[in-house]
Amino acid sequence: MDPVIIVGAGPVGLSLALALARQEVPSVVLDEGPGKDEQRPARTVVLPEETAALMERLTGAPLDEYGLRWTGWRSMRRKQVMREVVFEPAGGQQERGGGYGDAESRRNPVDDLGVAGGPAPLHIAQHVLTGALREAIAGERLVKVAVESRLDLLEQEPSGVTARTRAPNSTWWRGSYLVGCDGPRSTVRKLLDIRFPGRTAVERHAVAALRTELPWAGEALLHRTPPWRTSGPSGGEVTARPLPDGVWRLDWLLPPGKDLVTPELLVARIRETLAGWHEGTTPAYDLLDTGVHIVHHRLARRWRAGRAFLAGDAAHLLGALGTQGLDEGLRDVDNLAWKLGLAWHHDGPHETLFDSYQAERRAAVAARLRAADQALPLLRGGRGLRSYVPGSARGHEALLANGHLGHGPLGAPGTYGGSTLAPAPTEAAVPVGTEPGAPVVDVRVTAEDGSFVRLRDRLGRGSLLVVLVAPGTGVWERKHWVSAGIMPRLAAAVTALPHPAELLVAESYPGTAPHTVLLIRPDGHLVTALGGVRPADLYQAAKATLGGPAEEKAAANAG
Repeated sequence: MDPVIIVGAGPVGLSLALALARQEVPSVVLDEGPGKDEQRPARTVVLPEETAALMERLTGAPLDEYGLRWTGWRSMRRKQVMREVVFEPAGGQQERGGGYGDAESRRNPVDDLGVAGGPAPLHIAQHVLTGALREAIAGERLVKVAVESRLDLLEQEPSGVTARTRAPNSTWWRGSYLVGCDGPRSTVRKLLDIRFPGRTAVERHAVAALRTELPWAGEALLHRTPPWRTSGPSGGEVTARPLPDGVWRLDWLLPPGKDLVTPELLVARIRETLAGWHEGTTPAYDLLDTGVHIVHHRLARRWRAGRAFLAGDAAHLLGALGTQGLDEGLRDVDNLAWKLGLAWHHDGPHETLFDSYQAERRAAVAARLRAADQALPLLRGGRGLRSYVPGSARGHEALLANGHLGHGPLGAPGTYGGSTLAPAPTEAAVPVGTEPGAPVVDVRVTAEDGSFVRLRDRLGRGSLLVVLVAPGTGVWERKHWVSAGIMPRLAAAVTALPHPAELLVAESYPGTAPHTVLLIRPDGHLVTALGGVRPADLYQAAKATLGGPAEEKAAANAG
């Protein structure tokens, strides 16, 4: 079968190529550039732990070596410290690099403003992230990168797609599917005649990357109303995020309009901000890079047209109030890759499976855009939030901090509870700490070879995951319990599923009773939780997850 054609060699396109390769699916990446990225220290990304873990799985490298996890988050109004969260492992000693403990030890305390706790996000320069992805692809036999290859024609037929790149490397490419990861001005989207409505210049930020010392080493900072800048509804809001080697990215919210940000104006902002944080004295600093970041909010009408798909900035743009566009692009990859992998390896109609990509991901991004659009005039105008934005009753600082930390209506990952892939309700389903369709919690599990691994490490291989919650198994060798109790019956049920699945065992999972069985999608979203071993119900749920019809019975697997 022909490879998948991926148009665009940014983080989303390269990640998709690696995600497909993990499922033994070949791809061709059409890179309109020379195959390397401009080093821009002021162009950085913030990844919540889920997407940071995805990047580490795909690159095979601990990204903590290249980026920095915040040791804390500080929200300030004028000189008053509103909150401080310190991310510390059990025992109280802060860890850096790749040596984090289990999921619970990475959770921060919940503060008195009600800002949700969670693992520390990863802050990393985008060119460093892209470089790690390119390095991983260099050794990947299933990925071909075609440089200086700009798409200019796309044709589809029932059996595949054909793409043409223009000179200097004019070539015809044949593929099974095509995914446009080619950014806001997507050629793929234009060739598919897909509208891209939304709002232009929702926010503007002046950005600087500099090496200096700040009073809050390793902590991200949101200063909403600095006393030295009180003009305008925002009061000159400034955000500081740490990077390795003493480098900081600073963002200043600019007033609406198109006023030119001159080098002199930006240097003046740097000096007054640093002086404000250092009791009036400007410390030494080394200015590395500057820029102006303009935030647009747009959402493509369709994300799929036949065998062609959109992902990342080609499908959506967001970024106001702490939301992160690349984070959502990588979730697109996680959602689409296993569906393309399943279709590539198995002939047959996959309309329900493919349509679910648009339905699930577009709804998730639309929810974040709606939350930001609702909150934006209220936050910037200083009006009350309680009656307007769900989850915002504790105030402006809590809502904004949650957005930056990846929680709440502005920052939380999307759930797929209403997906067309959700199985029909059954009496065997039981409630657990994770709602169906939501991402699962990263607990320690025992793999089939008896090794202890993180649940998240088993994702992204194209297989379903079946997790039995069995307290006490962690203290015994696998050989002592693998053939005891309900394990043989569950193992037989997993083997009989309509798609490859891996059986794992966890000592505990939030909100579950002993002998609960969790069925998890390859992208880490919970399908269902069953009370005990129910082969027929497990089979039905798996069948629905793969886009097949929901079956009331699976007689061949009911034993």
